[in-house]
Amino acid sequence: MTDFDVVIVGGGAAGLSAALVLSRALRKVLVVDSGTPRNAPAAHMHGFLSRDGMPPSELLAAGRDEVKGYGCEILSGAVTELVRCGQSGFWVLLADGQRVSARRLLIATGLRDELPEIPGLADRWAQDVLHCPYCHGYEVRGRQLGVLGGSGDAVRYAQIVRQWADDVVFFTNTGSLTLTQRSELTARAIGIVEGTVKQLLVEDDRLSGVELEDGRIVPRQALFVPPRFVPNNDLLAKLGCDVDDSGWVVRDSTGGTTVPGVWTAGNVANPRAQVITAAGEGSAAAIAINAHLVEEDVRDAVRNFTLGF
Repeated sequence: MTDFDVVIVGGGAAGLSAALVLSRALRKVLVVDSGTPRNAPAAHMHGFLSRDGMPPSELLAAGRDEVKGYGCEILSGAVTELVRCGQSGFWVLLADGQRVSARRLLIATGLRDELPEIPGLADRWAQDVLHCPYCHGYEVRGRQLGVLGGSGDAVRYAQIVRQWADDVVFFTNTGSLTLTQRSELTARAIGIVEGTVKQLLVEDDRLSGVELEDGRIVPRQALFVPPRFVPNNDLLAKLGCDVDDSGWVVRDSTGGTTVPGVWTAGNVANPRAQVITAAGEGSAAAIAINAHLVEEDVRDAVRNFTLGF
């Protein structure tokens, strides 16, 4: 058994940023990380000031070195359960049988992308099948781009992708567009291809086109796909944290959940958080956690002083 001020579950940008702040505040911190970051398939990350173009693995390696330099402990493994202990503490149970205690918790377990079941799509994920134009649009600017419809926001998504290329095609089911949507797409010269996508075509390890069920082939060099975001929030849900109607954990402006002593940061509660946003959320949550711990430290000190300890 080991006691920590804060246990952070998840060692991505959010978790490590929080660990940095808390370790520098002289808190005893443990980061438990399963080693399966969402952006692992991506060769580079973008939009992070001073780190644009850096491979995600290099950012995490540098972050781990930084936090360990301030005394933070990092443990490779999976957390299986979180259990309340006393008025404000928690037990953290790990898959290998270890058990540690924490005064406070930060959950930064991210999310997973559920992709349409189209042959060839998952194999090209984060290469030339992409989800975020702000992360990858510049790298595929000026190419033949496609946008896969299917979600309620897909048309708006296609209009955003149009910012990076003149040749954009929107793939959608027959009869799914309203007259307004059709006119807006046409006005910006976004091609409309209606029908069911059969598969993606690849040549020389590059996306070459999209094939439809009726045999049509539309040449494309990159395809943007709005995935379904699913938060990895099982630990939070089992602990009793409230979730909204869409399944996302309810939290305040600092990441605090409805269970006292438990915070979140990054994609586990914010599907739109990019790497730099997740890092910022981790830092903000860490400041709130330390302030919460200080309040408890003050109460304990006053009680002990009053009792003569």
